[in-house]
Amino acid sequence: MFETFLAIVRRDLILAMRRRSDMLTILFFFVIVVSLFPLGIGPEMNTLRLIAPGVVWVAALLASMLALERLFAIDYADGALEQMLLAPQPLSLLVLGKVAAHWLVTGLPLVLMAPVLGIQYDLSLDGLRVLVITLLLGTPALSLIGAIGAALTLGLRGGGVLVSLLVLPLTIPVLIFGAGAVEATISGLGGEGHMSMLAAILVLSLFFAPLAAAAALRVSVE
Repeated sequence: MFETFLAIVRRDLILAMRRRSDMLTILFFFVIVVSLFPLGIGPEMNTLRLIAPGVVWVAALLASMLALERLFAIDYADGALEQMLLAPQPLSLLVLGKVAAHWLVTGLPLVLMAPVLGIQYDLSLDGLRVLVITLLLGTPALSLIGAIGAALTLGLRGGGVLVSLLVLPLTIPVLIFGAGAVEATISGLGGEGHMSMLAAILVLSLFFAPLAAAAALRVSVE
């Protein structure tokens, strides 16, 4: 089963490398959104430090939404998804492999870019450290929750809009605790509680999201 999981991740990473423009579009969107706020608000550092966690997290959330529509669409179009449904391995494991590849392509670059962008907002080293930790905990949860929406809207017209409508309300807790951890750290209150909640959301998502997405895929294909 572990070899199957790695094979799915490797396959999706290879396909993603053939479509580098999609990955670059997500990264550029994240960079542009985060960078525009200092230009629009002005050089007041106290204001920038105050809005930085929310801006980075909202930009990361919106950027992660861009690629959700294509998470299962390509496999659905070429017939590979039907083969996955017939595979002896659990479909939830295959879904988890696809989500892992999706995060490596879309979520990990955002995590790596966030500290560089955070410097624009004059965030302290502790603030940047907590920002990276919260993104490492939160962005996989965003991909897992998004997989459920992508599976439910598979094959529907306007699927991208429907995915956003379904997924965005479910991701609000991730946004609140992710931005809250950075804000609490900057203010000196400590963000350990918020990060613990993020970790709990990630664990629950790892357990329930692949099962829910697998069930939704079976319904969508039928």
